[in-house]
Amino acid sequence: MQAMLMIWSEEAAWNAMPPAAQAEAMGAYRAYAEALREAGAMVGGERLLPSASAATVTLRDGAPQVLDGPYAETREQLGGYFLIEVPDMEAAIRWAARCPGAAHGRIEVRQVWQMPVAA
Repeated sequence: MQAMLMIWSEEAAWNAMPPAAQAEAMGAYRAYAEALREAGAMVGGERLLPSASAATVTLRDGAPQVLDGPYAETREQLGGYFLIEVPDMEAAIRWAARCPGAAHGRIEVRQVWQMPVAA
């Protein structure tokens, strides 16, 4: 199964970190991604730009409405993700617990829905 590990954290806390602490955290993420690759579990993953760069699009009466910023106004923002291939949800949760983001934020784990292939 594929699972998405979504990293939720406080952007302000990251921005307040000294550069050396940010570099250390990025090193932890690189090591984590390498561990996923070595285990054959890594499908993909990226860090996202700050939520200020986000746009939220809705369709009202057939016309798109675009709002600046993320959908939810919360203290924590989606900062990145890993897409992994694992045998089951328990394995996905074990990988989420190892993610460096679990130490300073939350890791949301969701199984990816597989779209049926048209016949």
